[in-house]
Amino acid sequence: MRYAIDAWDPNYGAAVAPVLDQSTAPRDLDVERPERDWAPIAAGTTPAHDVLFVDGVRRIDARVWAVGDTHTAPALAVSVAAGAVRCNATARVVDTRVARFLVGRAGLAPITGSGLAWTPLAAADDDEATLVQAVQSEMGRLEALVAGDVPDADLVVLDGPLSGRTHLDDAVGYVKSHRMSYLPASVEGVVRRLGPGERTPVFLLQANWPRFSWYLRLPGGTGHPWAGVVRIEAPANVTEVGAAVALADVVGATLPRFASPAHRDARAPVNLLPIAGLEDTLHHLLGDRDLLTRRLRLAVAS
Repeated sequence: MRYAIDAWDPNYGAAVAPVLDQSTAPRDLDVERPERDWAPIAAGTTPAHDVLFVDGVRRIDARVWAVGDTHTAPALAVSVAAGAVRCNATARVVDTRVARFLVGRAGLAPITGSGLAWTPLAAADDDEATLVQAVQSEMGRLEALVAGDVPDADLVVLDGPLSGRTHLDDAVGYVKSHRMSYLPASVEGVVRRLGPGERTPVFLLQANWPRFSWYLRLPGGTGHPWAGVVRIEAPANVTEVGAAVALADVVGATLPRFASPAHRDARAPVNLLPIAGLEDTLHHLLGDRDLLTRRLRLAVAS
């Protein structure tokens, strides 16, 4: 028996679930090559020159009770921010946006005060998981707005799955933690055998929305068989399979350059350096939580 220390910060949960649930989504493994010929593929040699990284952050500012004459319902006051970093000869933040919401059942009034406003955002239910999911969806929408308004780049990397953002040109989803296995046991071992910069063949997922996907290992992951492994998603409306494979090669040649070193990031190497820097900027833009909580209390008391 040997031991491996996971470099991923435990405060973020586990990068890889102890047991990956098997996805029941229909899939086609023979997109790039037949299933029987699956093996690690070396990264492409031509990286994208102009890369746009898009990410968002969210924070619960306060838990709120909406008190009526006959019923009291929970809600969340949340702040959300999204932004983009453009990397070509230099790296620079090119767009940021902040929004604040009061998330709960329909019919809530906004909370306003001290120049701030938490706008009502309706959720399907008022349990906290559903409220948080509504916030997550709104953050994804804000990220898509940012990505759509920034001038064209050679490659757009959206932190997280591509769901709801498949209309964006030259965009891929970047999934850095794993809860579900999208590959059968017959080929899942290929992921474990990936070397730094290598990827799996492209495959097609046909679940709620069709997309191409593949796994890529970044340099710097050590110990765990899935260390440094990320999953990439691309829209299935890419004109042809050849275009999806070419995109996979470009992504494989590009992203390893931005892998974070262990001494710089608690989620190294998969929390890419431009995304980590953008997250710091966005968290700053959310404002001081204690100050916002005081403003919320003053607003509801007035």
